[in-house]
Amino acid sequence: MARQIAMIAAIEAALLICAGVAAGKNCSECHRLQITGNDFSAWKPDKGDWQIVGNARLNPADSKLLAAEPGTGAILNGPKGSTKNLFTKSEFGDVRAHVEFMVSKDSNSGVYLMGRYEIQVFDSWQKQGEYPGIECGGIYQRWDDNRKEPGYEGHSPRVNASKEPGQWQTFDIVFRAPRFDKNGGKIANARFEKVVHNGALVHSDIELTGPTRASAFNDEKPTGPLMLQGDHGPVAYRNIWLAPAGPNPFFAMDTATKDDKHKTAAEQAQMLKELGYPGIGTGYAGVDALAETLKELDQRDLQLFAVYTGINIDPGAKPYDPSLKDALKVLDGRNTILWVFAQSQTQKPSSTEGDPRAVEILQELAAEAAAHKVRISLYHHQGFWLETVEDATRLAEKVNRPNVGVTFNLCHWLRVSKNKDAKAVIERAMPHLSVVNINGADTDGKDWNTLIQTLDRGTFNMRGFLETLRDAGYTGPIGFQGYGIGGDVQDNLKRTMAAWDKHSEVLRGDVKVFGEPKKTP
Repeated sequence: MARQIAMIAAIEAALLICAGVAAGKNCSECHRLQITGNDFSAWKPDKGDWQIVGNARLNPADSKLLAAEPGTGAILNGPKGSTKNLFTKSEFGDVRAHVEFMVSKDSNSGVYLMGRYEIQVFDSWQKQGEYPGIECGGIYQRWDDNRKEPGYEGHSPRVNASKEPGQWQTFDIVFRAPRFDKNGGKIANARFEKVVHNGALVHSDIELTGPTRASAFNDEKPTGPLMLQGDHGPVAYRNIWLAPAGPNPFFAMDTATKDDKHKTAAEQAQMLKELGYPGIGTGYAGVDALAETLKELDQRDLQLFAVYTGINIDPGAKPYDPSLKDALKVLDGRNTILWVFAQSQTQKPSSTEGDPRAVEILQELAAEAAAHKVRISLYHHQGFWLETVEDATRLAEKVNRPNVGVTFNLCHWLRVSKNKDAKAVIERAMPHLSVVNINGADTDGKDWNTLIQTLDRGTFNMRGFLETLRDAGYTGPIGFQGYGIGGDVQDNLKRTMAAWDKHSEVLRGDVKVFGEPKKTP
């Protein structure tokens, strides 16, 4: 009887967890919505020649076609491999998506989030792409006939992870929908937070300024249907499911990951993996250390979100570490962010007299970074020439490069900013905002001991601040600043993650479109 009571209690606890999801808690598995299966009930009825099949394989008589096997579980775009595009009945915004697909030799299809933003499906087996985004796993280009080069903003995958035609392949995608204000004006672009192709990370934090070519809609909205392209060649899909994307990615800065037990990159990466952090932001310590960090992160499917380095705007001073040019080669294709602070011995903090030299340096560094698909985010720091988020925003606007943005640092803002209206500051920075750093803090704190604490401590209204970020349309990464906290970093990070799970409920969005929560095994 005691055993039965314990089992019932466990079941009730599981149901309570899932019930909590309806109120905003993150339980993607509870809300997983299966799109493919035994019928087309999830899809709009105008499906053309799409058919339910048990499996697909290369046609033995013609490798450019697929042959169907009887049964259920998969879908095929007709015997000729050309039919209408397929749309889900439901419309979605932020999603986590899993897609399995098969193409024949030289075939082509696409998975369109919101019917607008395409992840390319293509036979890229042992092939070089003709232009950025054409490859399998690529984010397809946008198109404008009025441009000198009408195709633009295509993003090739970091690696070619394609399998041979006739084999099942997988995409795992985290997508963020564009954001709009109450009047319908767009305040944030759509974003592919992560795309994994056959287990390999091929994209990280890619913004899209508008719909890609061949999208079903030319406008942008908060939600839209999932679309499968059916008219470009033979393709089969199976096991497509969607789930809530959850809150913004929450990583740790290396100021929070080092102590006597966690000195090496391997020790820190393993701890972050075990605690559920998706990655780290590190200080730049040279090319070799950077390469070692990347190796340890890659082995654990973690990301290097940002690398902290600086510039000096004084005349005659070395503008930045010359080894950064080699570091950018190591970071090639990762879309990592260089956190760039700016110092001066001749200019006072926030002095605009230093702007021309800073712009010159940053435009040069931005060009080097863009050649390797690396971004820059201006890191404001108390006591430095680039001291406030307002300084960073002003400078980003003057630099005027698409890969140069702004970081908002909570502790530095609290210490030096005269404007304590977070809403106004965030909205002003928003067009350029690429990273936000947070930590527990006392609202009236005067020193780093009170302004930098673990996330479960301090009087600052963190939940309200995250609501401000949400309402401003921010969907990018959020880092935990742990400078000078001391103590056991594993315990600090564990308690911080627990606090993040509570605070970030306000970032989880509406999950009703995914249906009633289901009990997980």
